[in-house]
Amino acid sequence: MAELRTPLRRRVLMTTAIMAILMTGSAGATSSSGITDVELAEGISHTGIRASLHGQTQVTVREVTIAPGGTTGWHYHDGPLLAVVKSGTLTEFLYDAEKNRCRKVVNGPGHAFVEPHGPNRVHIGHNFGTEPVVLYASYVLPAGSPPAVSVPAPPSSARDCHLR
Repeated sequence: MAELRTPLRRRVLMTTAIMAILMTGSAGATSSSGITDVELAEGISHTGIRASLHGQTQVTVREVTIAPGGTTGWHYHDGPLLAVVKSGTLTEFLYDAEKNRCRKVVNGPGHAFVEPHGPNRVHIGHNFGTEPVVLYASYVLPAGSPPAVSVPAPPSSARDCHLR
């Protein structure tokens, strides 16, 4: 009986006991019923995603369609916007007030991204293509905030904000 008290044997017995408990637990799991699950879009973010707000937060999910030649106009969000492009190609110009320049970002089908937020992070989205841009956007905003706040275009001295 002393052999069962060796550290290795105790680990083997403990591992076996834990596995038996886990297998029993999953065997007794309940099955779901009455659930419908429709995937609206799926995308990959190549730069990672991070979003947080403090205080009371509202989350709104929208399907956004931008017609060929359409634009969102210059705007910002009070909180992060997480989006997946379902179809079409969205071209964005993200204005950096500190550098007085824009960065062009092109997101096609299957791209996931987070739009920068706050009044110093204005941006505009365009559909320069021939088919509608359809994206699914999750707005993570302080409670009571509008989805977007319209603003004037960056100053004409801003670099790389030409719309094409």
